[in-house]
Amino acid sequence: MPLLRFDPSGSIDPDFGVTHEQIGSLSNALDSLRTEMVEVDPGQYESGDIPENKRPLDARFFWLPEQQLADYEMDRSGSELGRIFEVANGIHHEIDAVAVLGIGGSYMGARALMEACCDPYHNELTRAERGSKPRMYFEGNNVDNDASNALLHRLRCGGYGSTESEKRFAVVVISKSGGTMETAVAFRHFLAALEDSLPDENAVEAGLGRLVIPVTGSSGKLHELASALGCQQIFNVPDGVGGRFSILSPVGLLPAALLGLDCMKLLEGAVAMNEHFKTAPYEENVVLQYVAVNHLLATHRNKSIRVMSVWNKALEAVGLWHDQLLAESNGKEGLGVTPLTTVNTRDLHSRHQQHQQGLNDKVFNNIIVDSYRTDPLPVGSSVRNQDSLNDLADRTLPEIMAAAIKGTNDALHGDGRPTTDILLPCIDTHVLGQLFQMLMIATVVEGRLLGINPYGQPGVEQYKQNMNRNLGRN
Repeated sequence: MPLLRFDPSGSIDPDFGVTHEQIGSLSNALDSLRTEMVEVDPGQYESGDIPENKRPLDARFFWLPEQQLADYEMDRSGSELGRIFEVANGIHHEIDAVAVLGIGGSYMGARALMEACCDPYHNELTRAERGSKPRMYFEGNNVDNDASNALLHRLRCGGYGSTESEKRFAVVVISKSGGTMETAVAFRHFLAALEDSLPDENAVEAGLGRLVIPVTGSSGKLHELASALGCQQIFNVPDGVGGRFSILSPVGLLPAALLGLDCMKLLEGAVAMNEHFKTAPYEENVVLQYVAVNHLLATHRNKSIRVMSVWNKALEAVGLWHDQLLAESNGKEGLGVTPLTTVNTRDLHSRHQQHQQGLNDKVFNNIIVDSYRTDPLPVGSSVRNQDSLNDLADRTLPEIMAAAIKGTNDALHGDGRPTTDILLPCIDTHVLGQLFQMLMIATVVEGRLLGINPYGQPGVEQYKQNMNRNLGRN
């Protein structure tokens, strides 16, 4: 499987970008941080002998993909990955929809995987067209009254057919503690709706244990509630893995498996990126080069806004996942850039004027896909040529997109705005595994280059405490 590539050439410029000499000057520092992540962190995590400035050390996400694949190889049915496959393969004949309840990292990765890999209109397809895989919806990420009511109503309406399975839905609830307000309140609502949907008392008792699938910690409120409901399977948010780094744990893998996505390839892609990060020399290492260029642009060119410019609609939620990852990890102590996702060419008609000629405080990291899943769609010839497009009749949408990407980059460079390109061979789970792992590793490395701990989220905890106080709770 080919690896994704990183091309920083749109930022290599002595007038508005960085130089090769500047990038080279970070070699020793970044090689040292790579060694710390690869060799030092695992030992400190396992021993518990963690320096105060590295607490919390939620570094387990880095070696988790290899660990999960090895566990599955040793015990296909008893491993956590094996249990995920058992649930996903065993429940699809009973249900037609799944409500995934979670907030932040507890749902954003699953949403990114669904939008990137599934048909854009997956939830509108018939059961047969979906291969009996469920429709999937996301809630528990807000306390929006109308949105919650709308989804509850949609689930009560059932599927597009008349079979018993079309009337049923399941709930996947994801929360390490079970104490996060948004998800806990949503779970109360959706659990009640699920209970009401079951035909009699016996069905309720059996159904809740089978149709409620928690992903939580080994203890806490949600774990206690899941045990009281008699949930047949309870999956773990792994210790040492923070929420925004949890996409390659059951947090992301369970929803992905329910959709029929290839979780093995997802993990293998992450392993491939780990190996590249560990072994590739500095000048060829996509993670270290990405960190070096973006960090230098932030520190030497005051690029305080980092735009992830995705050139495929399917990747919008990947960008939003990255926004949370970078903002919560490195936005501390008055440091860290502001991440922003745009989808092009759509957002060229809403944001590009400002991006090209507004305040020059941005770098544009393009995510570009080499190969599309579907056949290229030509413009086509028409006897109604009032739109004057017949001269482009043989050109395809991918060709127009390529022209737009080059035109946009050239326009930005002309006004002194730096760009980089992350080039994906295609969109599949293997490539996404590479991309997710690359961005998570890069976030940790850059945080440490800034001199902060990229783990933990003290600001988020403060809002939670304030919200509870405003509700009259201690």
